[in-house]
Amino acid sequence: MNFFNFTLDDSIAELFQVQSKFSKFWNWFWPLALSFLGKLILVLIIFFVGKKLINLLLGLVKKGFERTKVDEGVSGFIRSVLNVVLYFLLIMIIANVVGIATTSAVALVGSVGLTVGLALQGSLSNFAGGVLLLVLKPFIVGDYIVAQGLEGTVTKIDIFYTTVLTVDNRTIVLPNGTLSNGNIVNVTHEPTRRLDLIVPIGYEDDIRKVKALLLSIANHHTEQILQDHDVVVMVSDFGDDAVEIAFRVWVKKEDYWTTRSDLLEEIKYTFDEQHITIPFHQLDVFMKKM
Repeated sequence: MNFFNFTLDDSIAELFQVQSKFSKFWNWFWPLALSFLGKLILVLIIFFVGKKLINLLLGLVKKGFERTKVDEGVSGFIRSVLNVVLYFLLIMIIANVVGIATTSAVALVGSVGLTVGLALQGSLSNFAGGVLLLVLKPFIVGDYIVAQGLEGTVTKIDIFYTTVLTVDNRTIVLPNGTLSNGNIVNVTHEPTRRLDLIVPIGYEDDIRKVKALLLSIANHHTEQILQDHDVVVMVSDFGDDAVEIAFRVWVKKEDYWTTRSDLLEEIKYTFDEQHITIPFHQLDVFMKKM
């Protein structure tokens, strides 16, 4: 009987000890669980609200690019980069809320970004230049441009390089970084161009007669020369060997070279028939006997 009572007392004591330990564990676990649950709910709220805001901002950026007719390649790339940056910021905010130190992570990302930026300095310059060219559009595919001492028709505009085809069928690849930082002459941007010719005549020739002949030649090319612009024929300079007559007409950009060639040819034949001199540089050498 005594043995039974002793065993029962031990079991009750052990039960109280277990209950005490459980009570201590519960008193420790319950506030921690409530704190974790509260932070989890807060993190989920911040994440879903942040995700909605990111999608809203990216949608506004996309609509803005569509209104300004930014190239789709540039638009997609910028939105992708912006998406990564915004989600990185969202993760940093969530980490701060949870209580995770983000200073070291930001420093690591900064150092990695600096290293990559230095390694890809040329490529980043070309990328930035490509973005400027595609956004500002100083030229488009099909335009004839003069840049970096080269000229030709633009056949392709990539994010890093622009491809130009010369008149003698050579393909030139220009880095966008260099191209965007230099002067660009877009020859065919406007629908019309002024064709300027300098016609030299001898000092003994009749200027009035020459001006009348040039106006007559312009009247022979009414299909090529635009009639809503004035034809200009005027003395432009007195050169060393000739009187220089400026002959200016307006043409469509696609007719420029054909009209120029036709006018030069007709001027030569007309001047020959009318005995008008086209001077050329001459050097007279006198030999003196010693």
